[in-house]
Amino acid sequence: MEQTTLEVRGMSCDGCEETVTGALEALEGVSAATASREDDEVRVEHDEARVDEATIANVIADAGYEPAV
Repeated sequence: MEQTTLEVRGMSCDGCEETVTGALEALEGVSAATASREDDEVRVEHDEARVDEATIANVIADAGYEPAV
């Protein structure tokens, strides 16, 4: 398993964290995701062969937040 940490802008509440976490954990190949609005970041444990950093960033953007890559 690979761990990727990305800066995420726009999260302001628990619901934002849950939205980002849920969207990422719905991806096949992601085993865990943790979003933190206090740190403006998300940590994702994933199978690198199935999910890459660009895919993670796209899912975050599709959920309405701004990934910094």
